[in-house]
Amino acid sequence: MTDLSALSPAPAGARDAVLKFYFGPMDCGKSTLALQMNYNHARQGRRGLVLTKHDRSGGPRVTSRIGLGRDAIEVEDDLDLVALVTSHDERIDYLICDEACFYTVAQIEQLADLVDEHGVDVYAFGLASDFRSVMFPAAQRLFELADEVCRLQVEVLCWCGRPGLLNARVVGGEMVRTGEQVVIGDTADAPVRYQVLCRRHHRAGQLGEGSGSESGSAA
Repeated sequence: MTDLSALSPAPAGARDAVLKFYFGPMDCGKSTLALQMNYNHARQGRRGLVLTKHDRSGGPRVTSRIGLGRDAIEVEDDLDLVALVTSHDERIDYLICDEACFYTVAQIEQLADLVDEHGVDVYAFGLASDFRSVMFPAAQRLFELADEVCRLQVEVLCWCGRPGLLNARVVGGEMVRTGEQVVIGDTADAPVRYQVLCRRHHRAGQLGEGSGSESGSAA
C-alpha cells in the first residue's frame, strides 16, 4: 500500500476517516497547506467544504501570506458543523478547517463527531497558543482528540535568527501581555500587529532593534 503524505488525496471509503490538526506560528504556511490540500482532494473528485474564522482578509475567505486565497464558510460561534455537513444533498467527503484555533470547543467536538459518526475526513489548521503563549481552548481540544497532530516544518525565524515559536502582540510598537485573547491584526486598519519570536525573546518581551520598546507593557 502506498503511504499517504499530508498532500496526498485520500479516496472515499479506502480507510476510516481521520481528524488531523496541523499547527505552527504565523508565517509557517498553515493556510497555504490548507488550500493545497483542498485542491488535491477536489481534483480527485472528492466533495469538500472549506471553513475559516477570523481570516486576516476580514471576510469569509482563506488567504495565505504568499497571495493564495479562496472563498470559505465563516464559522460563527453558533454554527452547528454536523448540521452544516449533513444538510447537503450530496455527501461531503472532507472538511478543510482553517483558523480552527478560534472555533468553540463544542465545534471541535462536532468535528470529532463528523469523523467518527459520519466518516468525514477533517483537516484542521491553526495556532496552538495565543499572544501570551497560553493555548487556545479549541487548539487544546484538538491536541486531545486528533488522530494525528503535525507541527508544520516551514522554518519561521525570530529577529535573532533562532526558530520562531510564539506569536507576540504588538500595539504602538510595544509588546503587550494583557487583553482579549482574540484580536485581529496585521490588516490595513488594525492598530495591532503580530510578530513571531523565539521563546527567549517572547519571555523577555524583546522585539528587536527598530521595533519599539524592548519590554512588554499592559494594554
